[in-house]
Amino acid sequence: MADRSTAATGDRVARTLGMLERERATGLLSVGGDGAFHLDRGAVTHAASRHAPGPGDLTGALGGPDPELPALLALFDAAYFLLGSGAEPVFTGGPPAHGPARRITAATLIHERRRRRTLLDAAWPHGDADAAPVVPVRRVRRQRVILTGLQAEILLNADGRRTPAELARDLGRTAFACLLAVRGLAAAALLRTPPNDPAPASPVTPAAPPPGPLPPQEAGPPAEWAPADHDLLARLRAALVELG
Repeated sequence: MADRSTAATGDRVARTLGMLERERATGLLSVGGDGAFHLDRGAVTHAASRHAPGPGDLTGALGGPDPELPALLALFDAAYFLLGSGAEPVFTGGPPAHGPARRITAATLIHERRRRRTLLDAAWPHGDADAAPVVPVRRVRRQRVILTGLQAEILLNADGRRTPAELARDLGRTAFACLLAVRGLAAAALLRTPPNDPAPASPVTPAAPPPGPLPPQEAGPPAEWAPADHDLLARLRAALVELG
């Protein structure tokens, strides 16, 4: 999980997005070396992060007829990491870098990131496993283990060197889906976890919790921001469930 300084700077990224939205700014919001948001008149039209696969990496995992879905999944994947980055956001004005695209409000991205953090922490509340190489345990302490399809893929492909994000890119999956699967595997004591992540007292079945509403203590973006697109979020969450 992010420390206080990282979380505070991540909040600064969100506040900067909201400010640029109100100013209807067009250009690039760079977040250090982590990646960037592309804005067109205040709306986010594209996002890329070095921690998340791009749309082309996800295409093989999507068999449906929706051509927009890989780009949306990649954008929200990248936004998850950028909004939590500890780097300083820097905006550079300029013409739109991409052609016609869906226009996404800052509130939509923030709502989805908070929901994802809730799911990750419910699966295994220790974030050090997110960036560590995935190393399966040599011996399983139980005779019967129930895995999701993605968890089985991760265990089969883990080589002790690649992180969840690197496996996501190689498997054609979203980084978030792999993070959630890895946290479930850690909770089930099927992975070696970093020293800062205590082992669970007893193995549990690594089932991903179902998507749900934000808990009441999670405050939403300021009221003056453009509202979240809940229809888009529902569509995105259905796609994540299908891919997971």
